[in-house]
Amino acid sequence: MESTVIRPFEPTDIPGAAAALAEVHATDGYPVEGVAHPEAWLRSDHVLASWVAAVGGDIVGHVAVMRPNGEAAVSLWAERCGVEERHIGVLARLFVVRQARMQSLGERLVRTAMAYGVRHGRRLVLDVLVKDTAAIRLYDRLGWLRTGRSEHHFGAGRHMEAICYVAPGA
Repeated sequence: MESTVIRPFEPTDIPGAAAALAEVHATDGYPVEGVAHPEAWLRSDHVLASWVAAVGGDIVGHVAVMRPNGEAAVSLWAERCGVEERHIGVLARLFVVRQARMQSLGERLVRTAMAYGVRHGRRLVLDVLVKDTAAIRLYDRLGWLRTGRSEHHFGAGRHMEAICYVAPGA
């Protein structure tokens, strides 16, 4: 099997990343929004940086670091530590297709995003839906700290309970 490479997202990755996103949504119900317009979801104006996991020409995973945009995880951390939002990044858009799992790709993608946060002076936060137990196990195993709970709002008045995290300190 070809080795998997983690590399910066390129505009030519949009079709492959959108296909991978649709596949993950079909198998895992993640994400709860963004699947109808995957290109806009993947390339939001709030994206600071993003990466893909690629095997040959196939995109099998993705992660992004976003500017804060009203997320509860950002508010929780900013209030707790008295830090300005410009020093916070939001880890988001993490997904790995089922056939590429069990290769530590989620961990590699998260660590890539965390290294970006350190280099750019942004402490990373995130929220994860309580239904996404594999993601919760990943963040716990990597030493992310739970900062509280929130409701993730999406669609027409829909919401789900989420756990907020902050990346381990340097």
